[in-house]
Amino acid sequence: MTTWTAFPYPERHVFDAAGVRAQWAVLHRGDQEPLPTDPRVLEAWVLYHRGEFQAAAQAGDAFGAAGAVVANKARLIYADYLEPGEKARLDLFMDVAKRCEALTEQAPDCANAHYLHGYALGRYSQGVSVAKALAKGIGAKVKTAFETTLALQPEHADAYIALAAFHAEVIDKVGALIGQLTYGAKRETALNLFAEGMTRIPQAAIALTEYGKALLMLDGDIRIAEAQRLYEEAASIAPLDAMEHLGVDRVVAELSA
Repeated sequence: MTTWTAFPYPERHVFDAAGVRAQWAVLHRGDQEPLPTDPRVLEAWVLYHRGEFQAAAQAGDAFGAAGAVVANKARLIYADYLEPGEKARLDLFMDVAKRCEALTEQAPDCANAHYLHGYALGRYSQGVSVAKALAKGIGAKVKTAFETTLALQPEHADAYIALAAFHAEVIDKVGALIGQLTYGAKRETALNLFAEGMTRIPQAAIALTEYGKALLMLDGDIRIAEAQRLYEEAASIAPLDAMEHLGVDRVVAELSA
């Protein structure tokens, strides 16, 4: 098995099981993942929050459906932020999409199985071209995945943000009229969804960044100042774990470009 690129700040997020358990509600305010009852699955989450994504994926895989969410989230965050190869990144996104699709059949009430399915397909679409992905019908699957997540877990802030970003990106790529007629994508819906998500996770760097990008996609240059403000706010946030650290690093790099 290929060794994954290591998280560059292992000393910054030193968690143990007690620490993750104590901070669980804060660490998972975005995805509303239930605290695991199996201590071995909790240990896989400890690895994830530390940034040991490959070890977390392997540990999660060892426990079947019970460890599938942590295993797949570890793969997605690694692919999104640390995998240097474009083909390897796309392969990981599609691999997770297939794994999550299977998990939704096995555990249809698992909100994060649907969420991660949509996340994986969305990132894959961005990698191969959103317009091409929409033409292949992937867009409808992404939208359904996030809508299903929210139907199962109405407090899933990450799904609000992701679904809002989907609406914005569709409008940006195919236009407001075709976006609405073909995919039900609407500017007002995107903004309302962002409002719902940001109310729940107002200090999440990744959410702030997605909101800023969406404002530019929806309204163009007239929102540059607001988008810049959101990016700067995201860059100033002290990350709680490895995933948040990678999100802050990305926005800092974009501001510096």
